[in-house]
Order: sequence, then C-alpha cells, then structure tokens
Amino acid sequence: MAERLTDYQRKRYTRQLLLPSFGFDGQEQLAASTVLVLGIGGLGCAAAQYLCTAGVGHLILVDDDSVELSNLHRQILHGEADIGRPKVASAHDSLLRLNPATSIETVAQRLADAPLLEKIKNCHVVLDCSDNLDTRRQLNRLCFQAKTPLVSGAAIRFEGQVAVFTMQESTACYECLSQRFGEQLLSCVESGVLAPLVGIVGSLQALEAIKLLSGAGTVPVGKLMLFDGAYSQWQTFQLEQWSACPVC
Repeated sequence: MAERLTDYQRKRYTRQLLLPSFGFDGQEQLAASTVLVLGIGGLGCAAAQYLCTAGVGHLILVDDDSVELSNLHRQILHGEADIGRPKVASAHDSLLRLNPATSIETVAQRLADAPLLEKIKNCHVVLDCSDNLDTRRQLNRLCFQAKTPLVSGAAIRFEGQVAVFTMQESTACYECLSQRFGEQLLSCVESGVLAPLVGIVGSLQALEAIKLLSGAGTVPVGKLMLFDGAYSQWQTFQLEQWSACPVC
C-alpha cells in the first residue's frame, strides 16, 4: 500500500504533483514501486536516472559488465574514473547523488532463470535495456511467467524502438515481435550508435514505466514505436499476437 508523501517529497516532486492526471496518488505509487532495469549501458543509464529522479522507491540494477572507455560517449552514469568498475556499482553511486532517497539494489552478474524470476516476481515493472537477443528472450519468458509488465527498448546506428508488453491474455509478447520483424543480431559494437539516440529511447522507456506504475496517461500496449534519428521521424505499428508463439 502506498504511503503518504513526506514534506521533503512534496517539495522535491512538486512539478509532478501539479499534473492533474498524476498528482499525489501517482507520486505515492512511484514511491511504493520496485523496478528492475536489466542492462546499465546506454539505455539503462538514461532510463534509470529518470526513474530515480522521478521518485521510484526501489531500483534493482542488473548487469555483469564493467565500464570501458568506449562506453562513455553515451552511458551517462559512468565517468573516466569508473573505468574498470562494475557498471552497476558506478550507476549506483551516480544515482544516489541524483536522489539519495532512492533504494538501489545491484546485481553484478548474469542471472539464471530461477534467481532472475524471483527478482521479477518482486517487481512492478521490468525494463529490458540489454543488448542481446538471448537476454531479451529470457526476460520476456520470465516476465510472462510472472505476469510482470515489460518495457523493451533497443537502439543501433540512428534507429531506436520501444514496446510495452503487459503479459495479459490475447496481447503480443516480445517473442511475437521477434518473429514478426526478424532477429537483429548486430549490436552497437559492430554498427555504432549516436549518443543522444540511447537517451531518447531510454527516456521513453522510463516514461512508459512511470505511466504503468502511476496510472497516468495512456500506455501504448501492443504497439511498436520506431524512431528514425537520421530524419527525426516516429512510426507506430500494431503488434498482433503470434498464433504459434511458444511463450504467450
């Protein structure tokens, strides 16, 4: 159950409290929520910072990678002094500087199904900010099993995409998307990515997660949002459930 806001919270989040569709109820829901962010690279850094500063009560950061020099042009929670450190440790420190009231749990390893499922069962929303297909499929399968909403994001070159899966009956899951649009096996390591693109995609992931948690606005469930950064154009496609999907 959401607790009433303290005077400190009322002052810190006053600009959000002014929103008619958000208000005190929405802020209280954020404060009582737990969000898991898997992948603390470009997308995860952008998404986690806005979840943190917006007032999500508890964040779980999962990533088994360490900070490298080539990360720094887009992964904004890490700096040169963090090179060699686990990404979750660097992000933890940066996020606490942004909002000391946020509770942050870190997992600096790749989790097998059983321990990851336990984490997901205790979350209200999961953000997929990973960069490989196997992890995306694992997250999708476990979120469907736990019936935990999943906000998926991807970015490469000038292109980005975001989709929200609520894991309800008769709605598409990530596996349906993967089958429909094919498997993107390339990553930004091979193809590159423009720095602000991950900020756009990660921020949109945070926005949709906050809307799911607070009940504010309309969440584009069952839709794929594509962004072409080279021409600054958005396109939205309806996602249909795959009748032969092995997950949903």
